[in-house]
Amino acid sequence: MNRLSIALVAIAGILAGALGYSVINQPKSETDAVAVRAIVEHVLNEQAALAASAAPAAPEPVAPETAAIDPAELNPLIEQYLLSDPKVLQRVSTALENTLRAEESARSETALAAFHDKIFNAPDQIVLGNPDGDVTLVEFFDYNCGYCRAALPDMAALLAEDPNLKVILKEFPILSNESIDAARVAVLVGQSEASYWDFHQTLFTSRGKVDKSVALAAAQDLGLSPVDLELQMGDQTVANTIQASYEIAQALGITGTPTYIIGNEIIPGAIGADELRARIADMRACGKTQCS
Repeated sequence: MNRLSIALVAIAGILAGALGYSVINQPKSETDAVAVRAIVEHVLNEQAALAASAAPAAPEPVAPETAAIDPAELNPLIEQYLLSDPKVLQRVSTALENTLRAEESARSETALAAFHDKIFNAPDQIVLGNPDGDVTLVEFFDYNCGYCRAALPDMAALLAEDPNLKVILKEFPILSNESIDAARVAVLVGQSEASYWDFHQTLFTSRGKVDKSVALAAAQDLGLSPVDLELQMGDQTVANTIQASYEIAQALGITGTPTYIIGNEIIPGAIGADELRARIADMRACGKTQCS
């Protein structure tokens, strides 16, 4: 307790004693006792107020000073560090590539799970090969895609040699209006009793741009009426089938053709029959397209 506090307490005691003496020598009353308590409380309150005012105020937080970085000094240090270990850039590039690949894989798996039924179980999709196959290969294609045309023999070889392979074809016309017209005819062929695979091969082996007339002619060769098909091309059900492919592609980040899906892997580009075989074999072996 400081000197001021001691003095205040002493004064309070003296006043209380004096009033107590007067109370003893005079008739007791409630007023006298109240007066004593009031004086003591007043003095103690003043003591607390003075102590609070005398205490030093808490200092305001001061932001740490940041030294200015002079590029003229920093840049040579960075350059010296990189020159002393040039492979650091390679390590950074590899780490960045691995991080981006992992992030893309995580996004793809999430999207594949969300669109699983639309990808693998759509009621209007084209299924080739074994409908109950143990591995499913999905292809997004455009009839005017040169790489899709070049990849057709790969698909034919896989279907011919693998009796347990299920293939799903997704119309994904993105290259031209002619591609959209051909896809509309293809959807109708897929809904008919005609052989879609024969139609598919005919369009990809035709010369020049694949458009409505080429598609209708190929359908006619399979016994379908080109007049009826042309009248049905604008049906909403046809548009819905193609729109479903667009929605899946947007969700999965598919922007080109051909693009394949096997298991949880999205494979852009015509990677060839051998690569597709290897991934199919790994799916059977470990449930992934690349076994570790």
